[in-house]
Amino acid sequence: MALPEAESGCSAGESGESIVNTCVLGGFSESSETRDLLSSLLEVHDEIVAVEFATQRFLVIMNRYQEQPHLLDPHLEWMLNMILEIVRCENSAPSLVHLSFKFLYIMCKVRGYKIFMQLLPHEVADVQPVLDLLSKQDPKDSETWETRYMLLLWLSMTCLIPFDLYRLDGHLESEGGTVREPTMDRILAIAKSYLLVSDTPRDAASVLVSKFMTRPDVKQKCLGDFLDWSLTTISQTNDQSMKDIMVLDGALQSLATLFKHGKRDDLLEYAPAIMKCLEQKQLSESSQAMLRKLGVKLIQRLGLTFLKPRLAAWRYQRGSRSLAANLSMSQSSSVATAATPGAEDTEEDYDIPEEVETVIEHLLLGLKDKETIVRWSAAKGIGRVTGRLPKELADEVVASVLDCFSFQETDNAWHGGCLALAELGRRGLLLPSRLADVVPLIVKSLSYDEKRGACSVGSNVRDAACYVCWSFARAYEPKELEPFVTQIASSLVITAVFDRNVNCRRAASAAFQENVGRQGTFPHGIDILTAADYYAVGNLNNCYLNTSVYIASFPEYTKAMIDHLIEKKINHWDGVIRELSTKALHNLTPQAPDYMATTVLPQLLPVAVGFDLHGRHGAILACAEITHALYKLGLQTNRAVGDIISSECVDALKNIHQTLSDKKQYRGYGGELMRPAMCGLIEKLSLSKMPFKKDPVISGWQWLIDDTIKSGVKDGNMDAVVSALSALCEEFYQAEPGKPDPHMQDVLVSQYIEGLNSHQMFTRCGSALALGCLPGFMINSKLKQILEGLTQMCTVSQKEGTFTESRRDAIRAIAQVSVKVPVCAHGSPDSALCSENIADLYGSLLNRMNDYTTDSRGDVGAWVREAAMTSLMEVTLLVASSAPEILPPDLVKCMMCCLAQQAAEKIDRYRAHAGNVFLRLLHSTEPPVPHIPQQQELLSIFPAETATSLNWNAPSQAFKYIAQLLTLPQYQYHTLLGLTVSVGGITESTVHFSSLSLFDHLRRIQDDRATLTQFGDTLLRVFRDNLRNDRVSIAFLKMLNQMLANSCFEIFTTQENHPFCLDLLALCKEFRKAKDISKLRSCISVFCGLIQFQGDVRKKVLSQLLMLLCHSFPVIRKTTAGQMYEMLLTYDDVIDPEVLDDVMTLLSDTNWESDLATVRTQRNQLCDWLGVPRPQAVTKSPHQVS
Repeated sequence: MALPEAESGCSAGESGESIVNTCVLGGFSESSETRDLLSSLLEVHDEIVAVEFATQRFLVIMNRYQEQPHLLDPHLEWMLNMILEIVRCENSAPSLVHLSFKFLYIMCKVRGYKIFMQLLPHEVADVQPVLDLLSKQDPKDSETWETRYMLLLWLSMTCLIPFDLYRLDGHLESEGGTVREPTMDRILAIAKSYLLVSDTPRDAASVLVSKFMTRPDVKQKCLGDFLDWSLTTISQTNDQSMKDIMVLDGALQSLATLFKHGKRDDLLEYAPAIMKCLEQKQLSESSQAMLRKLGVKLIQRLGLTFLKPRLAAWRYQRGSRSLAANLSMSQSSSVATAATPGAEDTEEDYDIPEEVETVIEHLLLGLKDKETIVRWSAAKGIGRVTGRLPKELADEVVASVLDCFSFQETDNAWHGGCLALAELGRRGLLLPSRLADVVPLIVKSLSYDEKRGACSVGSNVRDAACYVCWSFARAYEPKELEPFVTQIASSLVITAVFDRNVNCRRAASAAFQENVGRQGTFPHGIDILTAADYYAVGNLNNCYLNTSVYIASFPEYTKAMIDHLIEKKINHWDGVIRELSTKALHNLTPQAPDYMATTVLPQLLPVAVGFDLHGRHGAILACAEITHALYKLGLQTNRAVGDIISSECVDALKNIHQTLSDKKQYRGYGGELMRPAMCGLIEKLSLSKMPFKKDPVISGWQWLIDDTIKSGVKDGNMDAVVSALSALCEEFYQAEPGKPDPHMQDVLVSQYIEGLNSHQMFTRCGSALALGCLPGFMINSKLKQILEGLTQMCTVSQKEGTFTESRRDAIRAIAQVSVKVPVCAHGSPDSALCSENIADLYGSLLNRMNDYTTDSRGDVGAWVREAAMTSLMEVTLLVASSAPEILPPDLVKCMMCCLAQQAAEKIDRYRAHAGNVFLRLLHSTEPPVPHIPQQQELLSIFPAETATSLNWNAPSQAFKYIAQLLTLPQYQYHTLLGLTVSVGGITESTVHFSSLSLFDHLRRIQDDRATLTQFGDTLLRVFRDNLRNDRVSIAFLKMLNQMLANSCFEIFTTQENHPFCLDLLALCKEFRKAKDISKLRSCISVFCGLIQFQGDVRKKVLSQLLMLLCHSFPVIRKTTAGQMYEMLLTYDDVIDPEVLDDVMTLLSDTNWESDLATVRTQRNQLCDWLGVPRPQAVTKSPHQVS
């Protein structure tokens, strides 16, 4: 049970290893609630909703104990009695009985039927009631199968009464003169009928058969006939129809349970006939896994029937099953025991039936089945049958199992072989003399991985091999396994750390732990266990990059781990594993530098130019990582990398590029892997300061980088390309420290600027990133040219709405270039950020904050805006720290306003990014950002703690703060512009919380005419500026409709013809001729909202609405009529009460979707009643029509 904090030995404030809270229960805590639930069945059984609620609640309670069902044991009896009391009551309705049995089934499922059925009453008095109740059931009723299942189990228990069943029959003649069927025949008929059904009661029927047919009185009269019936059923069915499959399932299941529980002497005479029937049926070729499993299960039971029930005296025994007995034995006596010669002679006295060979053959075939359940059943069968064989025959079985471990066999055979070995070892049937043959196979199984197409198989084999190691730890004395400790320990550690599958890593960790605890001979076992426990091996990156380094610090494991990575992982089919393996080799190099330099590197170099694509990819990356790691080690001892690595290896590293180029391995699909891998090698060799300066290979590397940028690669791979370019320039393109090679500088800068105008997206992206990664000395005297090229590309492509990704990368490049040059107020604009170019730089970045490009992928302009925000922050902090005087106040104001706008918009990710950048600049003290407008007011809204506590991703938190910016005049326009998009959006949570915050602000200023007028002016300015911008205008109309519906401008409605209303109406008129349905609908809602204003404006609004009643779109006419009807119900003072009823009737009864001529007549009638001039149709002149 879970210990309280004081008992667990760790206080709340104690630092160190974290304690994992487990869901270990201490007892059945829902006892009283369960009693109430069971008591309530009498009241709720005829109410569907109440029944469903009670059942679901009971399920929830019981399911908590699925993993600790023994906690229910003290309570099962009273729960069972309460339910059976209902069942036995003659007045209980059928629905109540079925519900009671449903609750019984839930309890049985959780506790397990073998335990639960023992609690069922099994007295003589129970036989007839159970039989009668079962006879009344409808086997085809799918709603009551739980009742039939539990009754069959109950009947199974009543069959255990120690009296002949004929004594229960009494006088078989009933009152009507008909003869009643004997109890024995009734039970047999029920069992047979339920063996043929297609639902769960079939399983309970097989249990009934095993209990019933093994009774002394029944087996004399019925056993032979039942077995004949079973064999006939099996022979006459096939596995082609679902009905026959169910019948076969029932017959096989009943025979398997019968041979499991029956006495050998009773069943032996029938076993050959059943064996012959199964061979003719050839179940191993069936397409149904369950039938194959039942076939294997029955065959192993037949095999055990053929053999005498005895334990093999020759088996290997380690101690005793009893812990007390083990502790009482002395150290000298607690050794493995074997049989005495006399016992062995006695064992060999009887002949083994011929059928046993057939049984073993079928079981060995089952080990290779394609389904795990069949292989697992066959493995257990092998263990059981072998335990009854003489030593020589058992050894032959072991040899046959070992034949499964052939590379001609499939992964299924390897898996089955591992399961069988684990069973044999667990039962002491795998003698220590065989370990020399078995352990190498298990070590191979621990790294079994066969490629199939684009992936591989073998994780189940590795998992089963871990199970074998786990079972061996429990089966053998330490001295038996001592010769193999190094092999097993290394293999388990490698699997626990480097396996791709998390279940295999955890299985290996568990097996290692078992060996450490029971064998005590694994080197550094406890230390490794703490580093590679169940939770630590759950994270693949952590395993490869951290845990492996710790374990490799123990010399017993170092070379084995390195060799495994070289042989199995750098050529793995999964690219992630290959890359992690190379990084792991980098981290492991300090543990064995000489081995890496003299053995591993020469071994990798031929693979790096080999034919296998994955091997080539992994080997190139591995060479790069190992070389760089050796270089870093050389720095500590003042040795150059050329002194550590042999000259042959240096030449081979240099020639890799030329060899790949000659073999044309940079082309096609392989090129997608080779190019980034080779760029990684270029980067690491450059960082390692290889002696290649002025060597022709440098031009070859540069060609590869340039060609890769031109041809284009995926985003992730482009990082490798630009990193390689940066390292190459840093190492090989400096004429002297801090001075570039003029020729290469001109060539590269002009080449990449030209690439910015390419028609290929990836070429533009690559060229922009290449310019951004250039070292500072390469940018010197080229800054103006680079910034102009990047800015021009952004401007042109944004205007055209194309190449969004290239704009994003160009903005990133602008920031990268800017932070690499000095900042000086009076510096040269070609070499530094100064007062001459700072405005253009900020202008370029701020323009990108308005990039709202959309395509089929959605708002792709958000990528550009995000990059612009990051770049603005980086550049601002740089300038503020070096030369704050060159930052004009208007640029800072524009930047902060744009960030406030982005922080108020609807996409969570970009809102969060903008908010974090805004707070970073606001709270920056080293350096402080100058000229932030209304900084003190901002700090009162956003105190210092909000920088860490405020979750901008959550609309419920973010908009409460953002709405407060509406009180600051300098930020009001941009904040309102951002809020417009959020309030008028479609995401429910964003709309809800942004509206809530906006209306809270409006309520606070509602009585302040001056403040509300200023807000109204800002609102109109936002509307006016974005009249032709659908992204804003449609959202604005939705927001405005909400404002009018919430009476946010009630103070204006008291004044006739208020300017705010007139301006708003004038702007809304612009949308009357729009073709966008959503825009028109929003506009109708706004017109109806404007009717609340007093004065002539009402007539103008009505005029607009009446014109829309004759719109060319029928749906708009219908929507207008509906909204006008609601408007007149809400504002009953709009028209003369005398005509109100006529107007309402006309609006509601007219079919506004009919033809325009009909509709126009009705509309004109409305105009007359409302006192509005009839709209006149305008005839377009010929030149207008054109």
